[in-house]
Amino acid sequence: MTSPSPRPGVHVSDPSGLRALAHPLRLQIIGSLRVDGPQTVGMLGERLGAAPGSISFHLTTLARHGFAEKAPELARDGRERWWRATAERTTFEPADLRKDPTQWAAGKAMRQAIVQQYAAGQLAYLENEGTLDPSWIAAATMGDEAIWLTPLQLRELSDELELLASRWQSRGDRDASDAQPVHLIYAAFRRP
Repeated sequence: MTSPSPRPGVHVSDPSGLRALAHPLRLQIIGSLRVDGPQTVGMLGERLGAAPGSISFHLTTLARHGFAEKAPELARDGRERWWRATAERTTFEPADLRKDPTQWAAGKAMRQAIVQQYAAGQLAYLENEGTLDPSWIAAATMGDEAIWLTPLQLRELSDELELLASRWQSRGDRDASDAQPVHLIYAAFRRP
């Protein structure tokens, strides 16, 4: 079996970039650009239920930190402003952030916002699950395990989870007639 090619990503470690992603609407914007593709401010505003001025402000912030960029080639006229994500994912290394208290605080704020986003997405799924075709409900999964591991074993498990996610991301086919976006959320951490 060959390893899947790495997904294009943007690495973030500077406190300013970490804080930029700590905002819930910015996370929604970058998530929508990654999943739904390039969009205009108006399209994003409609999809996310936010005012165009707010979307524009947050897109500018995301662009300043390298998470989004303008896509002028998609405009049909001089007034249209299209945007796209610069990468399919964002990477960061929490252990490296501990070296600097400012980085650590910004990274913690960003990860808290991400976890809140995950929880909101899972709750929204449960609210709408009854409207889905039964095959989608039967195919979904949710669960947890308590496993006794060493730090080395946890690192190995984390690497396997990331490889599994990358393999399925590479295997996915956006153009398949019955394909829909599926959110894979995984976490492995020492119990507090």
